[in-house]
Amino acid sequence: VGWTTNKLTLGKLSGRNAFRSRLEELGIKLESEEALNAAFARFKDLADKKREIFDEDLQALVSDEAVTPEDEHFKLVSLRVASETGEVPHARLVLSVGGSEQASDAQGGGPVDAAFKAVEKVVQSASELLLYSVNSITAGTDAQGEVTVRLSKAGRVVNGQGADTDIVVASVKAYLSALNRLHSGPERAHPQVSP
Repeated sequence: VGWTTNKLTLGKLSGRNAFRSRLEELGIKLESEEALNAAFARFKDLADKKREIFDEDLQALVSDEAVTPEDEHFKLVSLRVASETGEVPHARLVLSVGGSEQASDAQGGGPVDAAFKAVEKVVQSASELLLYSVNSITAGTDAQGEVTVRLSKAGRVVNGQGADTDIVVASVKAYLSALNRLHSGPERAHPQVSP
């Protein structure tokens, strides 16, 4: 009575077939074998950080994979952030911009602010940050954080999403996702922005 179907939790030792089966049970279909391989690689990276992978983690992982175009103009190569009580937070990152790696350092009011400023030093998008939102995908201290960023430039408004167990990395992924959308060409004007 009141018993629902048993959901098997995936973990570090789960294989590719278990991963594919769980995606199918969730109604998630990936476009190609390459997309499945990329999602599985991301799953293994996440499984190294978390003990148990929940359905919400899989949905965020695959959603992040789906919204990330294979030919991203801006890609995060590495990120290092330092934040210490009484000190100004500092970020150092390396971005791939059209295939060429560029490094940047910046300070900010917090680790996310420092990371965004480091991105802007490289990208110089002149966009305006309209929204920064963080949500926990699952419970626990090892949960993934899902970040949404909304940017505006010249009347265009775009959203970007990123997920990671490190909230600063998730934030940079979301910021770059939005920047890639701005870079990729025209998009419908956001309904809240008047022409």
